[in-house]
Amino acid sequence: MTRLVECVPNFSEGKNKQTIDIIHTLIKNHTDVTLLDFTPDSDHNRTDVTLIGPPETVKAVALEIALKCVELIDMNKHKGEHPRMGAIDVVPFIPISEVEMAECITLANEFAKEFSEKTNVPCYMYEEAAKQENRRNLADVRRGEYEGLKEEIGKNPDKVPDYGPNKIHPTAGATAVGARFFLIAFNVNLSTPNIKIADEIAKAVRHSSGGFRYVKAKGFEIKERGIVQVSMNLTNYQKTSIFRVFETIKNEAERHGVTIIGSEIVGLLPLEALVDTSKHYLRLEKFTVDQVLEKRVLEIKK
Repeated sequence: MTRLVECVPNFSEGKNKQTIDIIHTLIKNHTDVTLLDFTPDSDHNRTDVTLIGPPETVKAVALEIALKCVELIDMNKHKGEHPRMGAIDVVPFIPISEVEMAECITLANEFAKEFSEKTNVPCYMYEEAAKQENRRNLADVRRGEYEGLKEEIGKNPDKVPDYGPNKIHPTAGATAVGARFFLIAFNVNLSTPNIKIADEIAKAVRHSSGGFRYVKAKGFEIKERGIVQVSMNLTNYQKTSIFRVFETIKNEAERHGVTIIGSEIVGLLPLEALVDTSKHYLRLEKFTVDQVLEKRVLEIKK
């Protein structure tokens, strides 16, 4: 099997079509990696990118994207619903095939070192690549966002970066770089404009406030639609399933007198996660992922 690593850079621009198109074209010009997903979000003012390919190649393309983001994006002018602290906000490496987590940790460190040396953007290592236990959680690394970090870095010893200068980049902010398990970005939209309800429901499902162990959640306003959203990262779908989180949100929404009007997956997710959800709602017995036709066809083509 081919050695494959996934990288999911998130950059802080989801509205400016010219900037988005430049970065999209840059990626598409690389035939040695595969662009699996490219999703700009104007409400969050953020774009998620999903690349897959050989480890060193993926790292090189991720670095090229990051350098272009530093060149094009000014965090002093950035506003959006999603927490962020840098032009290239997060760069996680995920093992996919014939690659161990240890190699992704090495890739993350090599990326952060080279990126910070080229740009003077401070980098913070998170998840499996964290050098400090209190930086494993991305939300902790990014707490205070760009504006808060701008005030604290260089003054607060807890904000000393793992790579790069102990000061904020004047336009590009700072970047979180990590290695992690596959993450599912899952959002649930509610039939209300009341952000307090979304915040309460997010509080009920996220781990940090007593909810599910592998769920990070926050309430967001989707102003263009006049609704609110519970926006989540499911950091281990095998241990906390999509359907379990969805059912809890549905019950909590009913308690507040609102309904779910839709949900969305941002980026990609493993087939196994959808199969588990299908098994739950259809009450399938003895069903396995090997019964999915496309999976068997792909195995034949290999």
